Amino acid sequence: MAKQKTNYSCTECGGVTSKWAGQCPSCGQWNTLVETLVEAAGNRFSGQHQGLAQTSPVLSLADIEAIDVPRFGTGIDEFDRVLGGGLVGGGVVLIGGDPGIGKSTLLLQALANISRVKKTLYVSGEESGSQIALRAKRLAIDARELQLQAEIQLEKILNTLAEHKPQVAVIDSIQTIYSDALTSAPGSVAQVRECAAQLTRVAKQSGITIIMVGHVTKEGALAGPRVLEHIVDTVLYFEGDTHSSFRLVRAFKNRFGAVNELGVFAMTEKGLKGVSNPSALFLSQHDNQVPGSCVMVTQEGTRPLLVEIQALVDTSHVPNARRLSVGLEQNRLAMLLAVLHRHAAIAAFDQDVFINAVGGVKITEPAADLAVLLAIHSSMRNRPLPRGLVVFGEVGLAGEIRPAPRGQERLREAAKLGFSMALIPKSNAPKQQIEGLKVIDVERIDEALNRVRDVD
Repeated sequence: MAKQKTNYSCTECGGVTSKWAGQCPSCGQWNTLVETLVEAAGNRFSGQHQGLAQTSPVLSLADIEAIDVPRFGTGIDEFDRVLGGGLVGGGVVLIGGDPGIGKSTLLLQALANISRVKKTLYVSGEESGSQIALRAKRLAIDARELQLQAEIQLEKILNTLAEHKPQVAVIDSIQTIYSDALTSAPGSVAQVRECAAQLTRVAKQSGITIIMVGHVTKEGALAGPRVLEHIVDTVLYFEGDTHSSFRLVRAFKNRFGAVNELGVFAMTEKGLKGVSNPSALFLSQHDNQVPGSCVMVTQEGTRPLLVEIQALVDTSHVPNARRLSVGLEQNRLAMLLAVLHRHAAIAAFDQDVFINAVGGVKITEPAADLAVLLAIHSSMRNRPLPRGLVVFGEVGLAGEIRPAPRGQERLREAAKLGFSMALIPKSNAPKQQIEGLKVIDVERIDEALNRVRDVD
């Protein structure tokens, strides 16, 4: 097969050149030229008179019928939750994570479950068939109906998809696949973009559900061009420490469901198992209440989770006091300490402040502000917070306590797990009393600290 013509385009300005150079001749930026395919003229025009190809008709949005997308499960409830209820025919899913965190294990388990009712194909570019068979044996997976191909050439993979017509296919991983149309090495920007685009086109045309595994950089982002995340339908990230037995799968993009959904798994000898009560993972078991510990309710998609926030405040022995935050945004910690000083007259400029979210969970919502400040205040006083207390609420720069979304669901989750007292924003106060839960609503940070002291 003849090689297709390629040129080099600039990722910054879009300029095109026939040869690679370190500096773009159009905009002067360095290392921005990537190899791209030259589109043949015949692809743009069709017909005997060289007229433009027929376009889709323009329709009124009101005349288009809204049809719910049918889904099918993977046999793993936590995985289905993150996907928004299951996989979609013709959908393309991209899942990334650190090496050894469990991406291939989870997909092998899911594909083995799906293979009982649908035709499946596992394409491996990183492991041989014997290695995958050994893993399936170790995990005690019934994979008799699962089809496997060890291949890294895109054209051969596309031929296999056209010949076997599977309903679900896994590509492990997209960085190992290469196309003969490009001369660059597998994993390069051009190869990843071209292979992902071709696989996505096949998925949309044939209705095959394709799940692609993506490598991540040392910063934790998916390796390759950013367009890789744009062209797929769903983007999932594996989170968690490889030294811990718990794994979190979070949805960052989902065209067929809600984003920020969270699935919690435990790594066992038989593979990844879903955790039915994830709040227990993020709560430390203390015989007695300890200073610097505060439990908050965070909302991960449609799931409320109880997470323990721990704070340690100690006298600083260096000119610039340290501010360290694990699982929460560090810049927000500095802002909250300024609010604590300005509106509650509690200074920490000569104190080292360390914040940690138990269990390795990452909290991105501002509803953790109130819990962070109460944990810091408890550590500074060296007095524990009241037993059975749960809090949530955003703290503004003016010292006000702002409401958090889905406050009723958070309170019901706390009451279900046995908490007896809740300190929440006044705007989140429930209209009806929640059985077994005493609700204390506050408007400002100084009021919240005073109410906690009164309960002591």
